[in-house]
Amino acid sequence: MGHTEHEQQAQVAVPQAIRCGILTISDTRTPTTDSSGSTIRTLLEAAEHTIAAYAIAPDEPAAIVAQVRAWAERCQVIITNGGTGITRRDSTFEAIDALLDKRLPGFGEIFRMLSYQEIGPAAMLSRATAGLYGATVIFCLPGSTGAVRLALEKLIIPQLPHLVWETIRQ
Repeated sequence: MGHTEHEQQAQVAVPQAIRCGILTISDTRTPTTDSSGSTIRTLLEAAEHTIAAYAIAPDEPAAIVAQVRAWAERCQVIITNGGTGITRRDSTFEAIDALLDKRLPGFGEIFRMLSYQEIGPAAMLSRATAGLYGATVIFCLPGSTGAVRLALEKLIIPQLPHLVWETIRQ
């Protein structure tokens, strides 16, 4: 079966409203100043998905892992933003990568290619990644609102039903 048939089956098999969690990783943002988290919420809700959880966690691996583990049972998809760069405090990639059962390297590769078209060679500094933790799909995005919008509009939202269907079909 080709990808077109998979996507068609996914549209039928997966409820339109996918349960999503939004985790902003930041030492400084608050719910009021979390523009990237707000953008994720707006785009997911516009696509008729459900926000099952939202939080801001400090850029500490233990806090990130604890939040993802706590949400995995009730969220089909968790989208993190922040902490994917290369500074000393950026620890999202390491925290999430250690949890993943399966990685989706194509997500990061395509995201950086699309990002390169918008911002140039600085795109290589992103360690955006995605994968599966059990049956939960996790996306780790940079903290910039532009990066979040790019990832959601071009990659994540168009594939959400297909991704969720792949995790639940037998």
